[in-house]
Amino acid sequence: MKILVATEKPFAAAAVDGIREIVEGAGYELALLEKYGSKQELLDAVATADGLIIRSDIVDAEVLDAAKNLKVVVRAGAGYDNVDLASATAHGVCVENTPGQNSNAVAELVFGMTVMAVRNMYDGTSGTELKDKTIGIHAFGQVGRNVARIAKGFGMEVSALDPYCPDSVIEEAGVKPVHSVEELYSNNKFVSLHIPATAETKGSVGYDLITRLPNGGVLINTARKEVIDEAGLAKALEDRKDLKYVADVKPGNADELSEKFAGRVFFTPKKMGAQTAEANINAGLAAARQAVAYLRDGVDRFRVNK
Repeated sequence: MKILVATEKPFAAAAVDGIREIVEGAGYELALLEKYGSKQELLDAVATADGLIIRSDIVDAEVLDAAKNLKVVVRAGAGYDNVDLASATAHGVCVENTPGQNSNAVAELVFGMTVMAVRNMYDGTSGTELKDKTIGIHAFGQVGRNVARIAKGFGMEVSALDPYCPDSVIEEAGVKPVHSVEELYSNNKFVSLHIPATAETKGSVGYDLITRLPNGGVLINTARKEVIDEAGLAKALEDRKDLKYVADVKPGNADELSEKFAGRVFFTPKKMGAQTAEANINAGLAAARQAVAYLRDGVDRFRVNK
């Protein structure tokens, strides 16, 4: 059995060492394809792989067609919209993610950007504090729960919306559950986005929701750019001079927004939520363990396709 690690943006060396130890310790062969420059390199490498570990790398129908022996793909991270799930199912390939491994790293970035926003991008002018302010968490998964933990450390009032999470779970975390997006955005000065990009959520956060934010509101997006209605965002920032938007996912109209709303928007140069040494290692090792568990024992606890 061969497990291929195909990463255009490689894992840290310590993560690769740990992956190797897990894979070879199970008696499997490890193959590495790092910093590859063309899709053909991936197609050639995956042809003989039984398992595939990726990060943000694209696994589409063409890749799956080339991977005649492939049985499992593990995305090292929570998001998996870079994998064609329907095609994987059609090819009989299990797709998994590694939820929770990057969650603290992403949550810490939320507050790195939030503090920067309330301190006016550190431009030397007087800003505000987070203590006693309200923050709403849009989706209460692993990242959202870490955001809540950190927010309470700042002394913030925390609420959350997640129709797939029982109120009791939210309340156990010391967080107030809310039951509509309108309520979440209207009653919180800060809203942190953690919804996935699905047919239901794409373009769902637009002018109406954003302009519901109270005076001085800040929208923080470490989820996916696709969930934002970018035209609506631009109009909201135009009509509400008090609003700010900070994101780990650069919108398609980033240049326009940066030029028109300088000092009120910020975007990381690339998606950086999971870019910590700890998250890199945690996700890589989890992916290796899950790939081995599936190939050896058929364990598919974190399967995301049917």
